Amino acid sequence: MSAMKFCRECNNILYPREDREQKILLFACRNCDHQEVADNNCVYRNVIAHEVGEQTQILQDVAADPTLPRTKAVKCAVCGHPEAVFFQATSRGEEGMTLFFVCCNPSCGYRWRD
Repeated sequence: MSAMKFCRECNNILYPREDREQKILLFACRNCDHQEVADNNCVYRNVIAHEVGEQTQILQDVAADPTLPRTKAVKCAVCGHPEAVFFQATSRGEEGMTLFFVCCNPSCGYRWRD
């Protein structure tokens, strides 16, 4: 397995890029113009697939995140708790942003979107 490479100019991660004309593999910086020839032609890709239960736990944990905004303008439809955290994210299959709410009641954790 190869180690991550970093740009000598700006210290950002170097990403693999193909030079089709010279038929070589390069590592290029996305911030500046620095690029270097790869010493190994192997490129590894790590795709992380989350289980449904794992994603549910992630959403329930956001209620305890102190950096997320909270509102008392909504009421949980399940337990009636008067406070929820909210954030924007893209929904599967949708192009625009969706406003998500998560109930702040630790025993509830109900989530809905607007």
